Amino acid sequence: MMVLGMNLQVLGQELSLYLEQQVRAGLFGSGVGLSLVLGFGAAYACYYLSTIAKKPQLVASGEAFSQFLKMHCPVVLETYYPTPWCWEGRTQTLIRPFITSKPRVHYINELIKTEDGGQLSLDWFENEGSTFYPDPCSRPTVILLPGLTGTSRESYILHMVHQSELLGYRCVVFNNRGVSGEDLLTPRTYCATNTEDLEAAIHHIHSAHPSAPLMAAGVSMGGMLLLHYISKAGRETPVKAAAVFSAAWDVFQSTDSLERPFNWLLFNYYLTSCLKASANRHRRILEKLFDMDHIMKARTIREFDTRLTSVMFGYPTNDDYYRDASLGHKLKSVEIPVLFLNALDDALSPGYAIPVESAKQNPHVALVLTHHGGHIGFLEGLWPRQSTYMDRLFRQFAQAVFEHEDAVSSM
Repeated sequence: MMVLGMNLQVLGQELSLYLEQQVRAGLFGSGVGLSLVLGFGAAYACYYLSTIAKKPQLVASGEAFSQFLKMHCPVVLETYYPTPWCWEGRTQTLIRPFITSKPRVHYINELIKTEDGGQLSLDWFENEGSTFYPDPCSRPTVILLPGLTGTSRESYILHMVHQSELLGYRCVVFNNRGVSGEDLLTPRTYCATNTEDLEAAIHHIHSAHPSAPLMAAGVSMGGMLLLHYISKAGRETPVKAAAVFSAAWDVFQSTDSLERPFNWLLFNYYLTSCLKASANRHRRILEKLFDMDHIMKARTIREFDTRLTSVMFGYPTNDDYYRDASLGHKLKSVEIPVLFLNALDDALSPGYAIPVESAKQNPHVALVLTHHGGHIGFLEGLWPRQSTYMDRLFRQFAQAVFEHEDAVSSM
């Protein structure tokens, strides 16, 4: 817990030694420069430790779920020390894809057919070298759902697969239609509310290994889709528990935040470009039903959803789609343990839009809210190449779910 504090202390000692050497060499000329540098460093360290580094807020009305997390996921009680030089939310969001490592993962891809004539792409990591669970029939399985335009190759997915590998688990990544290189066979992609494809994938995975315990974890829009599935399935699901990271709770508030000039430049423009590029790759089949030229002129996610997504899935207006996609009203239907992680400074899912009071009404729901971390950021340490706070929470929760199944079932 105090690793970062010790790192800062060591860094301070090394900096002081270096500056003293420069003074002796005559590079500072006097002690004034050294005093200014040391004074600034001490002031920043005090500001960081008193204002930036904070314990997350744990919101869990269910006594059983709360005690389960405190006992088996101690990270929810620890102070989160964001990376000192990029603790601000937007900075964390932007830097993570570039600075974090990408663990090597060998997937086996499987395409499965859907009832409407389409196909789904699943990427399996079997973890055949598992020493903890050598029997593949009973090896715990984690289903992973990437974000809006993400695939199994995103760094955050690779890190969760890596954490699962260390624990001996199997992973299956659910890729939304048309995003991971496979062809669209029907003029249909995906959205945050339609759970038919996910239901088919979970049924297929469970049928392949009916004795293997299942949990699921979704990131951003993948987490939204996962919660819609859970709220719809109730107890009639083979999934024992779930984790949701950086989900957009109120889609209206999220799109409003993303359409602010600075956020539009940093995030909205890029995400809209990715959505359009994915749609354009399947232009030949989509243009049978949709005005692709009009869709390609979209400048925001809201415009893209208005012209394609909401129309494709039969919503009268885009507002109807966004109202349905928002998560607050789904919490009351959750009947298995679901752990949520959000940062209060997430530009894509603003902290003020998180329905804390609604979450308190369901004992199956727990929120972990950090003051910093951005959107799928949660970087920590001086040089955050490896695991993040999100990765550590995922690992502890997954291990707790699979090693204490009786406790999970009784919640």
